[in-house]
Amino acid sequence: MSTQRVDIYTTFTCPYCYRAKRLLDSKGVKYNEFDISMGGPKKQEMLARAPGARTVPQIFIGNHHVGGSDELAALERGGKLDALLAG
Repeated sequence: MSTQRVDIYTTFTCPYCYRAKRLLDSKGVKYNEFDISMGGPKKQEMLARAPGARTVPQIFIGNHHVGGSDELAALERGGKLDALLAG
């Protein structure tokens, strides 16, 4: 479905991460998942892309910073997620 690149930064035990991925999976969206449980360069990348972000997931669709699972779900409820994914 998605023509936009979708990146999601997660940690291993995060229930909100699972919820966000389940929503994306239900829409057939392919995404790049970056597990930052152990920190490292991908965590630094996430912090650079979303200054001030302290929680996961952090979701990006194209160049748009969606935020977390709640924001992703709000886009879906508002009927705006498909358009964002399509570009």
